[in-house]
Amino acid sequence: MSTVKIHDKVFEKTITSEEIAAEVKRVASEINRDYAGKRPLLLGVLNGSFMFVADLMRYLEVECEISFVKLSSYQGTKTTGTIREVLGLAETIAGRDVIVVEDIVDTGYTMQNMLETLGTREPASIEIASLFVKPARLKVPVDVKYSAFTIPDRFIVGYGLDYDGLGRNLPDVYDVVE
Repeated sequence: MSTVKIHDKVFEKTITSEEIAAEVKRVASEINRDYAGKRPLLLGVLNGSFMFVADLMRYLEVECEISFVKLSSYQGTKTTGTIREVLGLAETIAGRDVIVVEDIVDTGYTMQNMLETLGTREPASIEIASLFVKPARLKVPVDVKYSAFTIPDRFIVGYGLDYDGLGRNLPDVYDVVE
């Protein structure tokens, strides 16, 4: 499908599943190199990161563990500016290497909030792995060490990202057609 309609919007394919797989493998290779001999905790941010974190784990060769948190800041195609923790972290991370796995870093507020919160729990290190980064939208400085794609300021769906609950199951990524 080159275009899909979700709710009231039309989206066109911009990134194929093959391109995504190649970038996920590249990110996994960087993590394998940087965490050789360590056992990082991957902390997936639900709901959007579930496909990325699952595929990333398949390519990781280092011993690692996984956990999830659920944060919410979007309504429709817009960020609300308010970050709500819906499902919190149950694991102790003191002294652990943590890799936060996110679907998209947009304004940076969610990551900034999360890094501040996690930092109070005394991890050995915290890094961010994000499938997508939108530099034009960043409002606060966020260091995304492992980034698969840098994209323009467009609303996207697919590969875990949704528009009002739909589109997460699409294997490719689609940009909204204005």
